[in-house]
Amino acid sequence: MSLIKSISGIRGTIGGFPGANLTPADIMKFTLAFGTWVLEQEGNRKVVIGRDARVSGEMVNNIVVGSLLSIGIDVVDLGLSTTPTVEIAVHEEKAGGGIIITASHNPKQWNALKLLNSHGEFISAKAGEELLQIAENRTIEFEEVNALGTYSKDDSYIDRHIEKILKLKLVDVEAIKARNFKIVIDCVNSTGGIAMPKLLKALGVEQVTELYTEPNGLFPHNPEPLPENLNELSLTVKKTNADLGLCVDPDVDRLAFVCEDGNMFGEEYTLVAVADYVLKNKKGNTVSNLSSTRALRDVTEKAGCEYHASAVGEVNVVEKMKEVKAVIGGEGNGGIIYPELHYGRDAMVGTALFLSHLAKFGKTISLLRSSYPSYYIAKKKVDLDLSTNIDLLFEEIENKYRKQPINTIDGVKIEFDNDWVHLRRSNTEPIIRIYAESNSETTANNIAEQLMKDLQTFAKKNG
Repeated sequence: MSLIKSISGIRGTIGGFPGANLTPADIMKFTLAFGTWVLEQEGNRKVVIGRDARVSGEMVNNIVVGSLLSIGIDVVDLGLSTTPTVEIAVHEEKAGGGIIITASHNPKQWNALKLLNSHGEFISAKAGEELLQIAENRTIEFEEVNALGTYSKDDSYIDRHIEKILKLKLVDVEAIKARNFKIVIDCVNSTGGIAMPKLLKALGVEQVTELYTEPNGLFPHNPEPLPENLNELSLTVKKTNADLGLCVDPDVDRLAFVCEDGNMFGEEYTLVAVADYVLKNKKGNTVSNLSSTRALRDVTEKAGCEYHASAVGEVNVVEKMKEVKAVIGGEGNGGIIYPELHYGRDAMVGTALFLSHLAKFGKTISLLRSSYPSYYIAKKKVDLDLSTNIDLLFEEIENKYRKQPINTIDGVKIEFDNDWVHLRRSNTEPIIRIYAESNSETTANNIAEQLMKDLQTFAKKNG
């Protein structure tokens, strides 16, 4: 059981004791802190909330609503919704912030409060620190009865989100209709089960086989859209002779595809394919984080444009995208950020752009995948003692590989010709995560294992 307090919000497992798990007391404490921050920093009494379908969602929702009303905040409740839909609604409602009640890809025992600013974007590191200070050090004053906030419910925003997607210039509904796609979807019994069938129908996709589209929160498998969790989707695609399969996570900000032959398209390549399509129609910069595949840089440079890397984390990607005026960006976990719509990972707009691309490509999804450079990413981790000086370990690594190009904006990233390795500390555990990429699976694993040995050697050397 766990409770994780971070600059972007609070997440944890339901039940247990306050301060150690995500209990009603913790939900209230952090909601009040966020509401206070909104009132003081944004000067706005309105907050938009929405939730995924996990079992604890209604309970958490009720506490969040009551807490906000108690300090004079007006609440617009979208009910069962998606993370990108809430982000759009905050902007449309001209609200001071938003709370998304979701633990994203985590299993059902988890829930969380994702926190948004008045732009419908995740709060900054500075804002997160301010919020944590309020939570730990301030005594909150509650409003008297005549100054309580108001409550309203609005379940129209998924439809409004879809309408905005359909109006995008690069979303070609006619091309998608003409291909007459046959698609299998897996929505892990969360709010993707509401949004994705509606979206596909609006895009002209008539043949849809639905897996787990009832938003009851009973996840049929680990909800993270990784290959090992998509076996049933893969088998159903082949069994039904579908053109492709797609899967979203519980809050619909991550997107993965399965090819017509049952093989994985690769979540790293969701962004690569969408960026390829966007750059074919609109030249501009691209951004992904340091741990994402090199294939995005290859596709970007082939289009005559510039690629930029950011520190890991959606807020960092968005910050870099704004800085370099990127036309497309995201993360290698299937997170598409298309600024023409909004600055947030959005599986719905990702689906619309990807299907437009595939429709115009005119061939199978597996042939589309084979048109991109193939890289393999090895993922390892090194467990460390709590007393380990991680900064010192990174200095040792930098010194050993000082003749190679090194990036230190987020841990240490080392480049070896076309290969790279990225070492970054966990924000919640005494762990260093290692990501290595190469066009050879064996080489990627070898690089990652060598860095594991280096870290273990330096850790022993430094006690």
